[in-house]
Amino acid sequence: MGLEAEIEDLREEIADTPYNKATEAHIGRLKAKLAEKKEKLENQSSAGGGHGYAVEKHGDATVALVGFPSVGKSTLINALTNADSEVGSYEFTTLDVNPGMLKYRGANIQILDVPGLIEGAAGGRGGGKEVLSVVRTADLVVFMLSVFEIEQYDRLREELYATNIRLDTDPPNINIRKTHKDGLGVTMSDEVSLGEETVKQVLREYGYVNAKVTIPHDLTIDELVDAVMDNREYLPSMVTVNKADLIDKSYLPTVKAELRDRDLDPDDVLFISAAEELGLDGLRERLWEELGVIRIYMDKPGRGVDYEEPLILFEGDTVGDACTKIGGEFEERFKFARVSGTSAKHDDQQVGKGHKLADEDVLRIVARK
Repeated sequence: MGLEAEIEDLREEIADTPYNKATEAHIGRLKAKLAEKKEKLENQSSAGGGHGYAVEKHGDATVALVGFPSVGKSTLINALTNADSEVGSYEFTTLDVNPGMLKYRGANIQILDVPGLIEGAAGGRGGGKEVLSVVRTADLVVFMLSVFEIEQYDRLREELYATNIRLDTDPPNINIRKTHKDGLGVTMSDEVSLGEETVKQVLREYGYVNAKVTIPHDLTIDELVDAVMDNREYLPSMVTVNKADLIDKSYLPTVKAELRDRDLDPDDVLFISAAEELGLDGLRERLWEELGVIRIYMDKPGRGVDYEEPLILFEGDTVGDACTKIGGEFEERFKFARVSGTSAKHDDQQVGKGHKLADEDVLRIVARK
């Protein structure tokens, strides 16, 4: 029996097995086995070669536009950036990943116009595996839907999930430490609903014989499998609805209802028209917010504060991260830094590498001679 047939059999058995406490451990073992075989099949397919998309990351952050063919991604990226992506009214216009650079508030945001995804992309249809491998490298996924086909969102998320992309969630916080004896020891907080035997069954499927496992929070079997496999990408996402200029006002309530059916708040979704360049200012602002970009103005010795070309970092980054991005000898020769702005208690506060910076802070690094 080939891998594809084995995978299908496992899927059927999982679907046919009622989920309850008595069957939980068995389902956990099946799901772990399914994930393992899917990864093996993926590795075999990758080893077979074929056309891939190697896009070098440039700029301060990368955004991937994800959508079905002819939804308007090429038109949007041309309106936002300096890209020159071929535009057509027929499907599959974009056959290569086309990067463009959005310059906004001193930051360079790379936007990738990837070929339109089709249903079954994670299984290889339409070059989908190669496309999805590019999406995994992005800092933000932007779903682009047609206002007339909101249901595309369901299939797009399914394809991303099937290729190990997890959206708008944090990685499960579990700790697995291999030992030399004593079998599998599982320590769980009171809020964890999974049974201990379920956890052990999943671990055994991945070859764990002796290990100490700590699970501090509740999680599903699928999340447990994700944590054990440790090859998932966790990315934030946002949704845009294109061609908003073409709908009649009487149809708008229907669109909003379809969004709510998918747990999407219509007030959080951006309605745009790439062709008419409507709503693009709001989109640029939203990209900035979702990426969590911050600007740091460097106080350069003898030249003053550079407000024209800020150092671009992310929310939560520290003085140490700033030193790393600047490069050179700053990391080795760092003595202390002085910070003015929102993150500082007072102007020119002396701080170390662990100090967290905020948007529009002024930073001066003092290095050893």
